[in-house]
Amino acid sequence: MEIKNAKILVIGGAGFIGSFVVSELLKEDVGEVVIYDNFARGKKEYLTNQLMDARCSIFPIGGDIRDLDILDNAMKGKDYVICLSAMWLLHCKDFPRTAFEVNIAGTFNVLEACVKHNIKKLVWSSSASVYGDAVELPMTENHPFNNKNFYGASKIAGEAMATAFNDRYGLPFIGLRYMNVYGPHQDQTAAYTGVVPIMLNKIEANEAPVINGDGSQAYDFIYVEDVARCNVDALKSDTKFGMYNVGTEVQTSIKELCDTILSLKMSDLKVTYKPYSEDDARALVQNRIGSRVKAEKELGFLYKYSLKEGLQKLIDWRIDTGIDKLK
Repeated sequence: MEIKNAKILVIGGAGFIGSFVVSELLKEDVGEVVIYDNFARGKKEYLTNQLMDARCSIFPIGGDIRDLDILDNAMKGKDYVICLSAMWLLHCKDFPRTAFEVNIAGTFNVLEACVKHNIKKLVWSSSASVYGDAVELPMTENHPFNNKNFYGASKIAGEAMATAFNDRYGLPFIGLRYMNVYGPHQDQTAAYTGVVPIMLNKIEANEAPVINGDGSQAYDFIYVEDVARCNVDALKSDTKFGMYNVGTEVQTSIKELCDTILSLKMSDLKVTYKPYSEDDARALVQNRIGSRVKAEKELGFLYKYSLKEGLQKLIDWRIDTGIDKLK
């Protein structure tokens, strides 16, 4: 699709992935990029460079996808929408009612507003959590939904609603099922942070990294800049509807991940293994690696950064920002 001079609303554009999506959009010949964010997790400092571009702005009064009138106003006159707004996995686990209101009702609000304002295409952040534990590897987009948690359930609901909106109203929609995303701007020290920051925090505090289980559980880790680029590829593609994996198709065990981080940090710390809690063991996904074939063929997306390259970029960012000294 042609996005030259287009006006694009990026919902959740101040967040982990969203801030990188904004950067990628500004590499294109777009007319305007407006960031719609409630700053619950997003930060204005992630947008310092982007806001130096005259085409980029933050919607003046901020906004939440639960705020119908504000969302409606923000979407007026826009050509495209990229929506990354969501409560995160572990947050959903602890606050399922709020997860419903944000991830399910909020997504319905976005879909409804897109139809009202004749949006040419919505690119929406789904998740590999819809799959649950793998029946086969790599998982294609036809893999069954084996999800058991609130976050994955909310993403399944969002995809189902988008399918209905596409069928009923013809809303062009691309859902992106992210694998394990890591990189700068991810929460590095919060209670709900991911496995990569947790390991880095331990190592930089000169404490042994902890692995639950035997470390054989394996995932598909993808660097945030690649994920952001996939959002733009999806927007520019001629594809008008579909769900797509966003990953590398490279299988990395948690032990391999930890060993790579220890090597990059030039640390001789030894890993500590501990058994899963009963709650974690019940919810754990042991293996999740996504096929990249469909996204490459239909969206033109192929990842750029290897795990080692991406981790080094993250480590360099932590040093530059001083996060590595906060332990």
